[in-house]
Parts: sequence; structure tokens; C-alpha cells
Amino acid sequence: MRFDILTIVPELLESPLNHSIIQRAKDKKLVEIYIHNLRDYTTDKYRQVDDYQYGGGSGMVMMIEPVFKAIEKLKSERQYDEIIYTSPDGEKLTQKTANYYSLKKNIVILCGHYKGIDHRIREYLITKEISIGDYVLTGGELAAAVIIDSVVRIIPGVISDESSALDDSFQDNLIAAPVYTRPSDFNGWKVPDVLLSGNQKKIDEWRFDKSIERTKMLRPDLLDE
Repeated sequence: MRFDILTIVPELLESPLNHSIIQRAKDKKLVEIYIHNLRDYTTDKYRQVDDYQYGGGSGMVMMIEPVFKAIEKLKSERQYDEIIYTSPDGEKLTQKTANYYSLKKNIVILCGHYKGIDHRIREYLITKEISIGDYVLTGGELAAAVIIDSVVRIIPGVISDESSALDDSFQDNLIAAPVYTRPSDFNGWKVPDVLLSGNQKKIDEWRFDKSIERTKMLRPDLLDE
């Protein structure tokens, strides 16, 4: 799988995309991630990527030309399944979304900045807009990292124990059951006896019941879905 990220601040992506599970996926040749600086697609000596908005108003807007040139260059080299724009008013990122994109081959992610991007980019170049929550970030880089992390970790072969990803919260529209490890008794705080019983059927039943219980308490909206 390949990700191409378009950004004006590539430094923001250096740490989250070069450690932990994502780095492991790259080492295994399961994922390729390329970061492209949109300033490389400008034509003026100041490498300008933003300008004032038509009609007046506060805030600068990302210009259409550098984005268009970057996307056209990438599309000339390969076919992309999706060109995503990270936007607070896009479709909400969910586990179902991550599962869907984990089956794709080539994805472009455009990181927004300033007041936003020239709307013609959204009209003519972007195929999907994704939000990671109802709030605004300084730029789309962190959102892009979140999207990539959520997708990469469920690609077969990335996590050593693949069943672990299938047990994550939201995979079946339920919050995951509580988990415990050693010691079984700490300060008088004990691990539930059923988890120490060795009876896998009883353990599975307990975990399912706890998932339902926690979902009802924390995210009842998931049960409606």
C-alpha cells in the first residue's frame, strides 16, 4: 500500500510516520509513505502557497495551482484509489472507514492549512474529505497521521498478532472489554476471577458481556448502528 502526502510543513510528519507500528510496516515493505512539499510546485522565488481570499475576509487560502500540479504529477505516475482532503467538515473517520481504506493500493492525502483551500480543489480534484473530529487543527498533518495509523495497523502482516486488531474497540460496533495483566492482586485490587479460571468459553462470554455493558454506558449510539 502506498500513501502520498501533500503538505506545506513536512517536518510535522517526521515523527509520527517514522516510529512504532508504521515504521515496522515500512520495514516489512507492506507500506510506502512519501511526503511531498507543496512549495516544490510553486513558480515564484518566495515559494508562495497561499493568498488572500476573494471577497475579503480574514485568513489566507491555499492556492489551487501548486496543489493541482502536485496531484497531476502523481496521477501521471500511477492510478490512485482516493485523493483525500483532511477537513473538519468531512466525513467522520471511523473504524469502518479505516477497514475500507486498508484494502486500497494507492492513496493521496492533502493536508489543509490557513483558512482552508481554494474550493475548486475540493470540487474538481478531491474524491473524499475526512474529519477526525468536530474541532479545528492548525493544519491537516496530524489528521493525516491519524488516518494513516488507523489504516496501516490493520493491514495483514503489520501487527504480529493479527487477531489483536480484530478485537479492538469499534471493530464490531462495541467498546472493547477491560484488559488486565500481572500481578493479579495489586494493593488489594484484584483481576476478575473468571480471567484466571482457564475456562476460555466463560472468558469469552465475560468479555462479550463487558463489551455490551461498557458500550451501553460510554457509547450507546453505537448500539443503534
